[in-house]
Amino acid sequence: MKLEVEIMLLDYCFKLFIHMFLYLGLGLCGIGVVIVFFRVSLLNVLPSEELQIVGVGLLLIGGVALVVCIVGCVGAEKEKRVLLLVFMGFIIILVLGQLFVTLLLLLNRDKLEQTVDDTVDQIIVQYRGSNRDDRLMDKVQNYDECCGKMGPADWLKNSYIQSLNLTDPDVLPCSCFKSYSRSDDSPWCSELRNFTAPLFGRGNSSYVQGCKPKFSNWLQENIMTILGFDVSVMLIQVILIVITVYLYRDLGRNAALKKADKEPLDEPEDAVTYGE
Repeated sequence: MKLEVEIMLLDYCFKLFIHMFLYLGLGLCGIGVVIVFFRVSLLNVLPSEELQIVGVGLLLIGGVALVVCIVGCVGAEKEKRVLLLVFMGFIIILVLGQLFVTLLLLLNRDKLEQTVDDTVDQIIVQYRGSNRDDRLMDKVQNYDECCGKMGPADWLKNSYIQSLNLTDPDVLPCSCFKSYSRSDDSPWCSELRNFTAPLFGRGNSSYVQGCKPKFSNWLQENIMTILGFDVSVMLIQVILIVITVYLYRDLGRNAALKKADKEPLDEPEDAVTYGE
């Protein structure tokens, strides 16, 4: 009776942690999908092979987690010890894969930050206010109240601004101003009246702080989010391995006891009954 109660408790804990593992694994899968397929933040604009490897790795980990959870649930529900062994094998492989992703992120943090700087420089040089990368830059400048990477003077590197032969940042993206009225045909604004409509929009009080600190904080927050998910999943996987080992052992003991109960006791041929 004690063994059956222990199996029931282990089965309950196993299902509880496997559901947590599934949800966090799907969360990692979602992060991988965003990194690989969508361009909704600067994270997806970065031309980094390491970051793409991380995205593909998280996508695979999340997909395999779904299959592994199904195998583990079936093994626990049907008391199939072979499936529990397969489950443990896959979990160990996933832990190794997640360790690789974690180390890849930690070892390439400085390289990723340099890639962010290079990407922002490229966006500034090619900015026209028309594509998704340009709108992303506008969004960062507008909501974080900053302008350029180090400051407004960075916009003098823009190819269009250079064609105007400006020596001062008199013309800036409208997102660099606290308040502005855009021209219909241009994403650029200026505080100087001789630069305003119809060529440019009208802007007031341009931001003087650069966006580099915002980009650095943003990158660190994203890396810590990914690492937090990754470490949480690994901790749950370690707990699942321990629970699976005990569940595997108790199911084996339970099966041995049931087999022993079904086997008849052999009596010697010359044995006599109590009455005789």
